[in-house]
Amino acid sequence: MSVVRRATIAYPGGLTARYRWGGSASADEVFALSEGGGNLTDHATLAGADAGRMCRAELRVEGPLGEWTSRFAAPVFDEPAGLFWDSEALLVVKYGFLVYGLESRTGGLRWSYRSGTPVVTILGSTRLPHVLLQSEVETIALDAAGIVVWRVAHSDVIGSAELVGGTLALTSFAGEVALLDPGSGRTLPQ
Repeated sequence: MSVVRRATIAYPGGLTARYRWGGSASADEVFALSEGGGNLTDHATLAGADAGRMCRAELRVEGPLGEWTSRFAAPVFDEPAGLFWDSEALLVVKYGFLVYGLESRTGGLRWSYRSGTPVVTILGSTRLPHVLLQSEVETIALDAAGIVVWRVAHSDVIGSAELVGGTLALTSFAGEVALLDPGSGRTLPQ
């Protein structure tokens, strides 16, 4: 039996998101208390053929224009996280190796992107025409259609990424810091 974890996040525009997630083969526990109403979409097949053995997550969104639920799968344990991209009306969600561009009003899948390594975080700013996806070994900029704008590979595993003062600051597990221009991906002097 897997322990089900929970988080509630309020996004701009009156959206409230409730995340539930668990470990391997946890679908029964994670989905046991699923709420009714609105669209329900399971994106598990995007993560692989054997979703029954994978870690599972559920996202329930309620807002002024309705409610919807999306389900996800991942071959590794992960905490789902989202970013509301208001200018594009997208809720961008990361879970495991995948990032999903979900229509904020309906939960419809606009696009998905599969990383080669687990996704550490997703970042965005109103000053950027794209979102930033930080995986363990590369930084990727995705536009509103989910198309790669630029990507930068790293020689060490990235443990954290932050947008600070117009700069993307990356910290590796070894403690080394790299600075990137979040608009172009170019390396900045320290």
